[in-house]
Amino acid sequence: MKHLGKTRPFCEPDGEILPGSIAESVAHHQQYGWRGEENPMNNSRHSDPAERSGLMRLFYRNWRPTRLGRWANRFACWWSGLGLPPRFQAALEVHGRTSGRIRSNPVVIATVEGKRYLVSMLGLESDWVKNIEAAQGDAVIRHGRRRRVHLVAVPLEQRAPILREYVRIASSGRQHFPLPVGAPLPDFEAIAGRYPVYRIDLS
Repeated sequence: MKHLGKTRPFCEPDGEILPGSIAESVAHHQQYGWRGEENPMNNSRHSDPAERSGLMRLFYRNWRPTRLGRWANRFACWWSGLGLPPRFQAALEVHGRTSGRIRSNPVVIATVEGKRYLVSMLGLESDWVKNIEAAQGDAVIRHGRRRRVHLVAVPLEQRAPILREYVRIASSGRQHFPLPVGAPLPDFEAIAGRYPVYRIDLS
């Protein structure tokens, strides 16, 4: 098993933009009326709802961050790693599946019924999702201090309430969802296949 040491992590290109940034401010006012009715397993078949905003397109294109988006994510990694607010945002560290280097992504932690979860706002093609699968769930979450964790994939039929909570708290991440805050659970069930969810267990 590979061990996550204290090597300075390299920030991956996809992740949450820090709340309070320019993109997040615009995202806070974004409204969505469309509700998904399919249950596809790959977001590449669908356009990214975040791209409806001209300013958000400066940060993300085709479910991938732009150069500006990568810079914003590196800043978010640094900010969250120091333990600065908000408390539900942190840096996720995992070994890269090809390079072996420690990769760091800013993530939002959703808490449902006392359990903590991570959601991939960019779907199955997110780099950190692929790295977590390759690492068999072994990772570190950093928010002021580093904690070794094991991420467990959540079954499709259990994701809806977690996705709804994520959309409620992740003011930037929610822009990649086709549903508004407070949408009914059946609507989240309909799109659950597009967004991987992991339960955070302490190692």
